Amino acid sequence: MSTTTLTPIEVGLIESQVIEAAKSVYDPEIPVNIYELGLIYDVKVDEAGLVQVIMTLTAPGCPAAGSLPLEVEDAIRGIGGVSDVKLDVVWDPPWTIDRMSDEAKLELGLL
Repeated sequence: MSTTTLTPIEVGLIESQVIEAAKSVYDPEIPVNIYELGLIYDVKVDEAGLVQVIMTLTAPGCPAAGSLPLEVEDAIRGIGGVSDVKLDVVWDPPWTIDRMSDEAKLELGLL
C-alpha cells in the first residue's frame, strides 16, 4: 500500500477547497452558508490528505444536529486528494452571532 504525501501547496489548495465545500452547506433554518455563519471553527489538512474540521451548531438542541455535520463531511469527501475526514462538533466556545461574517449579517439584516 503506497501512501501519498502532499506538498504544502497541495495542502493549501485542499484547505481552500474545504472552505468552499463548507460554503455549499446551508443551515436549514437560516438562509446563509455555515462558513459565513461562523460554524466552522478550524480546518486542518495534513500531508497525507486527512482533513480535520472543528465546527459547532447554532445551539445544542439544533434540529440539524444529526444531518448538518454529515452534509459537511460528504461535501469534503468529494474533494480530490482528501484521504479521510475527521469532523468534531464542539460546544465550547459557544456560537454567537458575533462569529458571523459581515456578509452574513448584512444578508440577515443584522447590519
